[in-house]
Amino acid sequence: MPIVTSDDTVLYEIALTLFPNIGPQLTRQLMSYGGSAKNVLHLPPGKLRKIPGVGPATVAILTGLERTKALKQAEDSLRKAEKEGVQILFYTSKRFPARLKQLPDAPVLLYYQGTADLNHPKTVAIVGTRQATDYGREQTERLVKGFVAHRPLVVSGLAYGIDIAAHRAALQEGLETVGVMATGLDVLYPAAHRKTAEKMLTQGGLLTEFPFGTQPDKYNFPSRNRIIAGLSDGTVVVEAARKGGALITADLAHGYDRDVLAVPGPLGSPASEGCHELIKTNRAALYSEPKDLEQLLNWDAALQLNGKFKGPTTFNPADFSTEEFHIIEVLQAVKEEHMDTIAWKTQLPVHQVASLLLGLEFRSVVKALPGKRFVLN
Repeated sequence: MPIVTSDDTVLYEIALTLFPNIGPQLTRQLMSYGGSAKNVLHLPPGKLRKIPGVGPATVAILTGLERTKALKQAEDSLRKAEKEGVQILFYTSKRFPARLKQLPDAPVLLYYQGTADLNHPKTVAIVGTRQATDYGREQTERLVKGFVAHRPLVVSGLAYGIDIAAHRAALQEGLETVGVMATGLDVLYPAAHRKTAEKMLTQGGLLTEFPFGTQPDKYNFPSRNRIIAGLSDGTVVVEAARKGGALITADLAHGYDRDVLAVPGPLGSPASEGCHELIKTNRAALYSEPKDLEQLLNWDAALQLNGKFKGPTTFNPADFSTEEFHIIEVLQAVKEEHMDTIAWKTQLPVHQVASLLLGLEFRSVVKALPGKRFVLN
């Protein structure tokens, strides 16, 4: 059994994500019954068997040698994280990206190194083909310059082509940018982008759900793409062939009810066939100028007279109860939301959510809309 610190909460949270055949959904199920990762890993077999979805194989994994192995690996990961300044974000943490919390297939734990706020008021993903053309790179730079006034967080996948062009354009314009990785934070892929990645650590950050040492397995990239899509208010596809990771990201964003835009390319260009298909099938809106993005994401409302930017209201968790702040986190990630959906996303009873919303409305934090829908003021 590994030695644990006096505050071993994070250690057990890491360990709970390291068991084989226990994914995010089952982890949440275990947490709903155990209350904490530490409690889950101390539940006796009899109580584990009473949890829906937990069979004999899972009980054996959680109580056998795999438990000791997971705790030892978690201890090693925690030490490395502390040494490298890596944040461990479990899904119950207030620092965990609120936009991701809403997704049914969201990761339960993230490894993050950087300076950017993952709950930035405005976040946009820019993705595209690895075989970017000069046209694609030019459009990426033009796209980023077009929304500089909004100071959004730019998210992409650190890959060759459009991804790295988006990161570099953001850095050039003084914007924060986060690269979502398909590896552990200590395995930079591709290695050719190391200098850009190092700059991002001081002007954005690097994010992954994969433990230290994870190599760039091809199956990790679709998982990485869902985080890119889920972390952003909207996704812009600059260049994409008919098949590829950019279209997977666009379809994931569309499935999450997030806005998707596509930049049209020259007719006959294989690098733009995917963008044209997204537009033709109404899976993406056409992007031709910054106004298209501003209107779709309702960013234009935040620009004031004389060209001065007024950022969205920020909320201090210390000013609210834990339950109130959970509601605020939900509303920060969407334009508006129904009360029942807020209750589902916060895992609070509907009657309690109704009472909390009323109190927040009296304090002018939220505004009630017709049909039991609410929006932040």
